[in-house]
Amino acid sequence: MSAKPPVLVDLKFNADGVARILKTAFSDRGSINIADPATKGRDLSGLDYALLWKPDADLFERAPNLKVIFSGGAGVDSFMNLPGLPDVPIVRFVDRSLTTRMSEWVVMQCLMHLRQQHQHDKDQRARIWGKLIPPEAAEITVGIMGLGVLGQDALHKLKMMGFNVIGWSRTAKQIDGVETFDAAELDAFLAKTDFLVGLLPLTPDTTAFYNSQLFAKLRQGGALGKPVFINAGRGKSQVQADIVSAIETGILGGASLDVFEVEPLPSDHPLWTCENVFITPHDAAVSEETALFRHVETQISRFERGEPLQFVVDREAGY
Repeated sequence: MSAKPPVLVDLKFNADGVARILKTAFSDRGSINIADPATKGRDLSGLDYALLWKPDADLFERAPNLKVIFSGGAGVDSFMNLPGLPDVPIVRFVDRSLTTRMSEWVVMQCLMHLRQQHQHDKDQRARIWGKLIPPEAAEITVGIMGLGVLGQDALHKLKMMGFNVIGWSRTAKQIDGVETFDAAELDAFLAKTDFLVGLLPLTPDTTAFYNSQLFAKLRQGGALGKPVFINAGRGKSQVQADIVSAIETGILGGASLDVFEVEPLPSDHPLWTCENVFITPHDAAVSEETALFRHVETQISRFERGEPLQFVVDREAGY
């Protein structure tokens, strides 16, 4: 039996994949998978580490002596408000694969709106040979909200595609060759933006952040006429009724959404049938389980060698 306590795992995604990888992960200490019925009622008080995504509501009451908490995704909002959250370091998941997948999705959505793919789709279904003359990427300013690892990678890849890209973050960031804005400059940022890309974490300040008032400040009359909203950050950062209203009244020309206030998106929600709205089922950047477990193993090793943990969440900021 290992002298090291096992790692507590409570990941509410891909149960079969997690169970398979746990057969070989944490070989020096083993693991306790909450999804395994055999763990019901097990004493968790002696555990040091937990890997979590949407954990059970009583998890911190059952495991009150944790030393480090690892998130199963780039965000941490799935457990920050649970009772008993211990005052210990919380580590986000940052991985090349997750970052690349997110940038692929953002670039794809920007290109589909640039090239007016919704109109081509309509014409195809109607068997119409409809030719369009879209603007170049350089005529569109993409404004990215959230300039962490994901935002900066998407920013650089959009620039490579020829888009004019600007960035916004709560606190000022300097990025070579990119105009950036901070919290006090939000209106100026929005006034320059044709495609608004949301990659913000969910915090009290960003809850219901993307709303009618914000959409009304985006640039009107750009190369495509109307601005577009693209969100792969967090669903509760957006007000979906306001997105529908903004599209119906012509404030927005379209949207691409990967996250929603309630998931799955209810089948009767009007977003399904809104003009020029692309919907994906929260799979823009799915965590790859093997990379996730390697990341946690690396961070535990650093911690036990006395080295600083990487990607630690600022609890006051919420990300």
